Amino acid sequence: MVWIAGPLSGLIVQPIIGVVADESKSRWGRRRPFIVMGSLIVACSLLTLGFTKEIVALFVLDKKLAKIFTIVVAVLALYVTDFAINAVMSCGRSLVVDTLPIQKQQSGAAWASRMGSLGHIIGYGMGAVDLVQIFGPRLGDTQFKQLTVIAAVGMLMTSAITCWAVTERVLVTVRQDPRRAQGRFKVVQKIWSTLLTLPPRIRAICWAVFWSWIGWFPFLIYSSTWVGETYFRYDVPGDARNTKDALGDMGRIGSTALTVYSTVTFISAWILPPLIRAPEDNTFTHRPPVAIAHWVQTLNKFKPDLLTAWVASHLMFAFAMSLTPFAASFRFATVLVALCGVPWSIAIWAPSTFMGVEVNKLGGATDPTSPNGGSPVLYRRMSGGSSIEMRGLGDSHHSDPESAAGAGNSTGELSGIYFGILNIFCTLPQFISTFISALVFAVLEPGKSPELATDAHPSEHSDPGGTNSIAICMFIGAISSLAAAYATTKLRHV
Repeated sequence: MVWIAGPLSGLIVQPIIGVVADESKSRWGRRRPFIVMGSLIVACSLLTLGFTKEIVALFVLDKKLAKIFTIVVAVLALYVTDFAINAVMSCGRSLVVDTLPIQKQQSGAAWASRMGSLGHIIGYGMGAVDLVQIFGPRLGDTQFKQLTVIAAVGMLMTSAITCWAVTERVLVTVRQDPRRAQGRFKVVQKIWSTLLTLPPRIRAICWAVFWSWIGWFPFLIYSSTWVGETYFRYDVPGDARNTKDALGDMGRIGSTALTVYSTVTFISAWILPPLIRAPEDNTFTHRPPVAIAHWVQTLNKFKPDLLTAWVASHLMFAFAMSLTPFAASFRFATVLVALCGVPWSIAIWAPSTFMGVEVNKLGGATDPTSPNGGSPVLYRRMSGGSSIEMRGLGDSHHSDPESAAGAGNSTGELSGIYFGILNIFCTLPQFISTFISALVFAVLEPGKSPELATDAHPSEHSDPGGTNSIAICMFIGAISSLAAAYATTKLRHV
């Protein structure tokens, strides 16, 4: 029940919030109000999750009843956290598309990747140190309580910086479309109709993401467990195998592998974007300093484009996952996990970049006056000068001399719904991958894992010398990644 919170929230919340935000006429912009509200809800839910027992104790005195309510409140807090944070993520990604021109979409997506990777490293680092010893009981008397407090404060601070620093466009009118869904379920109807009529290139991006996530999901969920199990199968000393904290040892070995993986992802997110040619880069004139102009021009000739790099990342991930059944030491398993940090860094920013480019093309950002660019989007400064007022598509009358100022800039009117649909193609594979993994576990390890079930009867253990079922799940992911590579190459011909 708990594990489904993540995929379910991504499947439901991001498309719906995307549609609602796309049509929001708030004076504060279309995305920032949702970021603020979502961040506040996330912070409150995290604190509730960390201090559930204390909160329940204020209202329920019976110990048995309090235990039940503690579980219920904790699960609800986890669901609320997942749903609210998906709203923040949806609007955050759309904000990048809304505010940056086509030529800067890769740069914006790359920076989002860098910040996400930095957050992972900070999160793993805080989990590895004893926070209670560092801060004392001021933030809570347990590690988990202090983690939730720090995460809540970090969520509020980073969201506040984003909302303060970004100058967002304000929607004035919504395009009048006679086919626009009406009634109670108009949001769902709009998502469904848009899903059925996706532009060819956006559909190709979505299918590439779909196949890649069938491969990525088991890796993201089981990789640390797999490294820990590999350690206990092949590397653990005999006297340490029967330790009382065997599960903790596995967790620490797996966490070490994830820390290395996150570090590789972070480094790749900084190094790779400057070495890869962005989409529509030929429309942007680079002016490097004269002293290095020759070297920059020479390097640019050998830069692969982002599509080639995305295909290569699929193949690299498939190669690493195809070797998982043959891993016979936790060091080799750690190397394979760390190697996946490079394709993951590309998998984070490549789909967002291509989607941002296509959404802006649909909005006519490339050339608002071209007959093939759609209806022009008009801009004019508000009296305060702090935001840009934006007319909806279809309002082609130029009522303001500054209305053409947005030519060539990002519009992103539909970024919310299209990124929400992209997230559907990210979350559906998670259910498919979970079903495949369940079948693999049922066939290969019908008993209890000997690495985990230390207190189980030996007759219930699976064979420790047999094939690791998690490795087989990741091998299946390698096959799916090959399908993703093929689907990505089709984007070049659409």
